Amino acid sequence: MRRVMIVYGTRPEAVKVATLIGALRQAPDLEPVVVVTGQHRQLLDQVNELFEIVPDHDLDIITPRQTLADVTTRVLTGASAVIQSVRPDAVVVQGDTTTSFAAALAAFYEKVPVVHVEAGLRTDDRYSPFPEEVNRRLTGRLASVHLAPTATNRANLLAEGIPSSDIVVTGNTVIDALFDVVARRAPYSDPALASLVESGRRIVLVTTHRRESWGEPMRSAVGAIADVARSHPEISVVLPLHRNPVVREVVEPALGGLPNVLLTESLPYAEFARLMSDSALVLTDSGGVQEEAPSLGKPVLVLRENTERPEAVTAGTVRLVGTERSTVRTALLSLLDDEASYARMATAMNPYGDGKATPRCVAAIADLLGTGFRIADFDG
Repeated sequence: MRRVMIVYGTRPEAVKVATLIGALRQAPDLEPVVVVTGQHRQLLDQVNELFEIVPDHDLDIITPRQTLADVTTRVLTGASAVIQSVRPDAVVVQGDTTTSFAAALAAFYEKVPVVHVEAGLRTDDRYSPFPEEVNRRLTGRLASVHLAPTATNRANLLAEGIPSSDIVVTGNTVIDALFDVVARRAPYSDPALASLVESGRRIVLVTTHRRESWGEPMRSAVGAIADVARSHPEISVVLPLHRNPVVREVVEPALGGLPNVLLTESLPYAEFARLMSDSALVLTDSGGVQEEAPSLGKPVLVLRENTERPEAVTAGTVRLVGTERSTVRTALLSLLDDEASYARMATAMNPYGDGKATPRCVAAIADLLGTGFRIADFDG
């Protein structure tokens, strides 16, 4: 048995490794060891419960208002200790969080090969998104195997000198997880949300939380959403609030008093996935939602100036709108008022996966460890 240690700390990471952990459990020659850092505590625990994952090790690093330096040093120290104890044959990290980078660095220090899931995403702006762009670049320099979701991600890695033999195009594991969870049709725990969905009203789903959006950019984008909510009382806006008080201090005063705006607490992933399916369109600064919502046929307006996921922009199902108030308002109104514009985005092809990324990832790990062979790349 080859021991594979999977390290993650946030809800998006948990969603994207959940099906991988399940598949590793079924592999005859691979033994998964699950390590969580707790970078996001309650949200992380919800996903683990949903997918019936019980971590083998919990670093529990979270502290109030922790800094990036706090997260980095605590993950590095904690992951190093577990690696020394477990002695895995490989360490798997996902994406671009500080957990991913620090755990990869810990593995490198112990001379354990790193497998990077969702490798090769790039904006070419080190401060946007911050700190994710630098996290994923640094993780890429430490990785032995790069599991790239798309051919574009593969091209980014090749341009940085990564050997072709070290890259596997898998599709994104988030699509595997999403299809599984949406099919469950989880009930809404918030009665107001359940009633709203049952009413059949047109729902605009909004998420915003990124560090580079804090302050005036977020205030401007939220102002545009308020403008549209006032001018279109027949629609409903639903915004699950991020737990960070920096976000709440902007969102609640601007939207909290509007009758057709529902501010909820952060939703468990199963409920959020269903809400994406039940919504008409999505405004977000999230990376994962840019992949998930198009898979459900939902147009996405991205509240950022750039994206590391350009494939859906090219395909036409995602549009970058930034955070400037008039630009966001105009883009949102075009989808609400122009049926042809909405239809073009809703029917565009999603380039992020076919729901079969997980077996490609497992095969690549088996190939690295000498217990199996790679299978054909995703050709989306």
